[in-house]
Amino acid sequence: MPPWGAALALLLAALALLGLLAPRLRRAVGARTLPGPRGRDHEEEVDGRGAADEFSDGREPLPGGCRLICKPSALAQCLLSALRHSAALEPRPRSWLSGPHLQTLCHFVLPVGPGPELAREYLQLADDGLVALDWVVGPCPRGRRVTNAGGLPAVLLVIPNAWGRLTRNVLGLCLLALERGYYPVIFHRRGHHGCPLVSPRLQPFGDPSDLKEAVTYIRFRHPAAPLFAVSEGSGSALLLSYLGECGSSSYVTGAACISPVLRCREWFEAGLPWPYERGFLLHQKITLSRYASALQDTVDTHKLFRSRSLREFEETLFCHTKSFPISWDTYWDHNDPLRDVDEAAVPVLCICSADDPVCGPPDHFLPTELFHSNPYFFLLLSHHGGHCGFLRQEPLPAWSHEVILEYFRALTEFFRTEERMKGLSRRRASFLGGRRRWGTLQKREVSPSSHLEEIFSWKRSYTR
Repeated sequence: MPPWGAALALLLAALALLGLLAPRLRRAVGARTLPGPRGRDHEEEVDGRGAADEFSDGREPLPGGCRLICKPSALAQCLLSALRHSAALEPRPRSWLSGPHLQTLCHFVLPVGPGPELAREYLQLADDGLVALDWVVGPCPRGRRVTNAGGLPAVLLVIPNAWGRLTRNVLGLCLLALERGYYPVIFHRRGHHGCPLVSPRLQPFGDPSDLKEAVTYIRFRHPAAPLFAVSEGSGSALLLSYLGECGSSSYVTGAACISPVLRCREWFEAGLPWPYERGFLLHQKITLSRYASALQDTVDTHKLFRSRSLREFEETLFCHTKSFPISWDTYWDHNDPLRDVDEAAVPVLCICSADDPVCGPPDHFLPTELFHSNPYFFLLLSHHGGHCGFLRQEPLPAWSHEVILEYFRALTEFFRTEERMKGLSRRRASFLGGRRRWGTLQKREVSPSSHLEEIFSWKRSYTR
């Protein structure tokens, strides 16, 4: 094991110990029992109700103590109905995996395992940089279901976390999606997960320019297939930035974010609990160490690799550049994932946990006004799950994966029903209009020139 591997293992062992001791410490301090949804009891600390209860007063209760927070709409009712019948949300007995730190560590640390079969493509960008697309091609399960009524499998674009680590949960989602009839593809940024860094330029935290070119290429390869997108953790900033900048031209039918970091600047400035801060920082330094010589003409690599926080690392890498330095404020003006959120025209489901040890309590890291006012954004808030964990007993996949695929299926059914109703309305209007025109023609004779003029004006208004 390399030296950095031993340090990382020691750090993760400390986190695991912290996760195991947390429930005992709560019991030692004293806890009370609060009535939960459907008569179940939830154990909370003595200083008041849990964060999920305070955050979701008056919202729609769901199985497993989850809450759906959104603006009322027809789509919200459809999603609520689907989640109420979801087997993935059904409550299960508490296990040793229930602690937030263990949920998070199992997600980030445990070996990936055999995983799916991947076929890699490198996409050369407009500035000659490279990103990688890993198409999941196997193993092909028997009895694979097709998600689209037209017979073409829907493409599922998966965006990992911003640190470039491909976690076991991401691969588990890809395997489950492949089994359900999707065609998953994983997007890797410049220099991440074996993608060569051919130019001294990395992708900023919320810059979707590379993702735009990747989506354009995916649409070129699968022009008739529906496109869905899922992001994990800090990678959600990239997906939300893309949806905001592109608006209704994003080509995406529906999107989901697992434990998204929404208030990114505050998240960097406040810092993470020290074990997670050191772990994520160490992983980034290891990833970029192989490109130290290529980056030394662009950034101060000595200062970069001596950074003591994620903020210092991000600021040195993207703000204090040698060619075009910018301020921390300017950086977030261009990289805040919610800067163009009002332009997003795609339904987005955010799955978050009240005990997330990386993002913090929901009243601090979740912008409640977004979900109350924007009809495209939905928040599924659970009591437990950690950061990107949401694990169940093996060999069951994370319940968040099941919910996401059920959400995509509900979206598909909703849009199909809407199109069917619009088609019926157009046919009915055409039929009634034809009857009215026929009655008019019986009363008066219309010249051919006026008839052509009527058709021409109809075509103009149709294409306007």
